[in-house]
Amino acid sequence: MDRRPRLTSYSSGGGCACKLPPGELRELVTSLGPGDASLLVGADSADDAAVMAMGGPEATVLTADFFSPVVDDAGDWGRIAAANALSDVYAMGGTPRLAINLLTWPRGELPLSLAAEVLAGAQEVCRQAGCAVGGGHSVSGPEPLFGMAVVGTVDPARLIRVDRAQPGQPLTLTKPLGVGILNARHKATGETFPEAVRVMTTLNAAAAESARAAGVTAGTDVTGFGLLGHLLSMVRGSGVSAVVHAGAVPVVEGARESLAAGYVPGGSRRNLDWVREALRSDLPEEELLLLADAQTSGGLLVAGEVPGYPVVGEVVAAGGASTVTVRG
Repeated sequence: MDRRPRLTSYSSGGGCACKLPPGELRELVTSLGPGDASLLVGADSADDAAVMAMGGPEATVLTADFFSPVVDDAGDWGRIAAANALSDVYAMGGTPRLAINLLTWPRGELPLSLAAEVLAGAQEVCRQAGCAVGGGHSVSGPEPLFGMAVVGTVDPARLIRVDRAQPGQPLTLTKPLGVGILNARHKATGETFPEAVRVMTTLNAAAAESARAAGVTAGTDVTGFGLLGHLLSMVRGSGVSAVVHAGAVPVVEGARESLAAGYVPGGSRRNLDWVREALRSDLPEEELLLLADAQTSGGLLVAGEVPGYPVVGEVVAAGGASTVTVRG
């Protein structure tokens, strides 16, 4: 009998689904006032990472991302969290160079040996990415949290930003949706979903390189705010609108069945509520919830066609306020 503790039972949320709701986060960031004018990309752009010119041929990319356990296997959680943190650099068109660990651990509740497995999983993924790991910071707390701060580099001329989409560009998605729904089922039942883990631990490195080679300049990664939430940020930042073809969006095996059985993260429902004002669709609620599903370590969503990945929609002229139209 497996007596190892279930990490997800210590989690008040689940992966990127435990993020602050997008509306609250937007209000919080706006309250800080204008961003630093010395940055190429700062907090005021709602982008995936900060970017600063350093006076040479490459700019520096900096991001941080951490969350509560999304799976019960400690090593897999570390691998997922590392891939998710590195993804912000890939989403900007950059290359991760150095990462440091960010760890909160309930010392009286969970053995440190499990924390060691988390760190080892993260180091394995960083090694795969060619990104050094240089230590980190840890504190004791009531809920396990793990993630990484990552420094990368990017050619400013090949920078991918969330606010550069243009009418007429196709929308490409590089990973299937549905891992948030499957993670919710895993937390509730203990069932495991190896395909969801594979998706979450897959680096966005190859997708980012293909996007750069295709000349993509607009994009983001799909994480806690779901496809619809991140797409809304893109179209609002770019002053455009978008159309999504739901039938073209890839979905992880088992996600639709789990959704029909009622396994929906609270973050996914909040995402859908947030985008409703700008959403135009007559599709069933369940289909929209899938498109709003809070992803952990999701794929890239880019304005442009990237060979080998499905086109799921297109950018169109706004004609007023930015909207997202979802068709079957």
